[in-house]
Amino acid sequence: MHDYTQAGWDPQTRALLDYAVKLTTTPSGVHHTDFQKLKEIGLSDRQILSTVLIACYFNFMTRIADGLGVEPA
Repeated sequence: MHDYTQAGWDPQTRALLDYAVKLTTTPSGVHHTDFQKLKEIGLSDRQILSTVLIACYFNFMTRIADGLGVEPA
């Protein structure tokens, strides 16, 4: 799947994916209200933290690879 928005995700998963995309593409645009919206649909602090950590780690690793010119094997 090339476009996650076209998949039939449940509302919580879709919200976490949207949050991860926002955190990746416009991190300065993430505000407390984004976190509150996730809490309001029933997500736990742990679920939100896991999503943030996964997105951050992925972004960190891709920046390292890009910065060093690493090509996929």
